Amino acid sequence: MIKSALSALSLGLLLSACASGGTTIPPSRPQTVPKVPVRTPGQVPPPRPQVQVAPGLERVIGATGADLTAQFGPARLEVWEGDARKLQFSGTACVLDIYLYPPAPGREPQATYVEARRASDGQDVDRAACIAALRRR
Repeated sequence: MIKSALSALSLGLLLSACASGGTTIPPSRPQTVPKVPVRTPGQVPPPRPQVQVAPGLERVIGATGADLTAQFGPARLEVWEGDARKLQFSGTACVLDIYLYPPAPGREPQATYVEARRASDGQDVDRAACIAALRRR
């Protein structure tokens, strides 16, 4: 009997705490989003690509996709992103990623940057050595 009385008292206290109405939450106001002008791609010319310069890259940097295919054979991977292009060539010695960007709007993309890594573990390797190895295959 004492247990049921204590249970009823506890329940009453809990319910009274819920119904006390101590704090009211103000209604939410719609938030205003600041208007920001949106630029379309044609309004601002893209920045000129930075061209990588290093010994051993002379016949690669500045080359078009067709030039690179003539040097290394068909690309293992070709990715387009907008007007930029990535070609990947691979062999047993290494994997070569060549990034091509148009030198000016509407022009054909040309190689501007090269990355090279070992095919086995992905560790960076000398770019010129990778280029030479892929030309010999």
